[in-house]
Amino acid sequence: MQYSPPPLFKQGASARVKVVFFALLAIVFLVVDSHLRSLGLIRQVVGTVLYPLQMVALMPRDAAYRVGDYFSSVATLQSEVKGLRLQQIQNSQTIQQSNQLMAENAQLRKLLAAGERLPVQSVLAEILYDARDAYSRKIVMNRGAQHGVAAGQPVIDDAGVVGQVTRVFPFTSEITLLTDRDQAIPVMNVRNGLRSVAYGRGQSGLLDLRFIATNADIRKGDMLTTSGIDGIYPAGLAVAQVVQVESKSNDAFDRVTCQPLAGINRNKQFLILLAQATPSIYAPPAANPNNGKHGQKNLQGKPDKAAETAKKAAGAAVAPKSPERAR
Repeated sequence: MQYSPPPLFKQGASARVKVVFFALLAIVFLVVDSHLRSLGLIRQVVGTVLYPLQMVALMPRDAAYRVGDYFSSVATLQSEVKGLRLQQIQNSQTIQQSNQLMAENAQLRKLLAAGERLPVQSVLAEILYDARDAYSRKIVMNRGAQHGVAAGQPVIDDAGVVGQVTRVFPFTSEITLLTDRDQAIPVMNVRNGLRSVAYGRGQSGLLDLRFIATNADIRKGDMLTTSGIDGIYPAGLAVAQVVQVESKSNDAFDRVTCQPLAGINRNKQFLILLAQATPSIYAPPAANPNNGKHGQKNLQGKPDKAAETAKKAAGAAVAPKSPERAR
């Protein structure tokens, strides 16, 4: 059984005939336009009329492209920002390392210049680590007995005295800083030549001048150098600067506080003076009860011959003359 449209819809030619007709018409227009160039005006009018429709048709595509470009640009910017931050961190690390190397270079130059001015030989040493004792001010350096270091040798930097070698190992040595509680150093006031002894105050990083009479001529800002009378530190090395002088009416001595001039807590490289090793200067030892019987003794425990000779000379001077000599 065949179905066909109502007679009302069967008017005109068939679809196949229409396709063939319009195809032939299009071919004719193409041939005419290619030879006569007469359809250009019609093409421009049609293009102008259809342009808004084209823009409306392209809006979804352009919107999709814009959304894709936005997200891709955001991702690109985020990756660029991340890369710039990493580069900034690397640059900051490089700058810090460069500044540290420049500071170390300047410090080494100062140490070399200071070593050339000294009358004794010296060796450059670098801090390895701090000593484990939290109640002392000691450091361990990378020079030892194999480099000529011996106990008792002074340690300095370009600004002044740092401390003294107290223990020596084959390749390392222990340095007791000037601010240690058990460390002391004879000093002299540059302004008036007043001599005294500076003692460390431990963790505070300061020095004390003990047993300074209230009428002593010492002021804030005075510079203190090594006096050289101990035989350990060469004379004239900068030690500290007076920062405070306290006087009390009921006390016979002033309390004098000094600030070390050396970069004890700032520098990593120091000079060890290869002078003749001598005993360390610490707090005075307890009195020996046998000294009264056997005479005075020096730091090594040996009898002081000069003191005994002076006593004998004094005894001979006050002894009464014999009757025979009186005659």
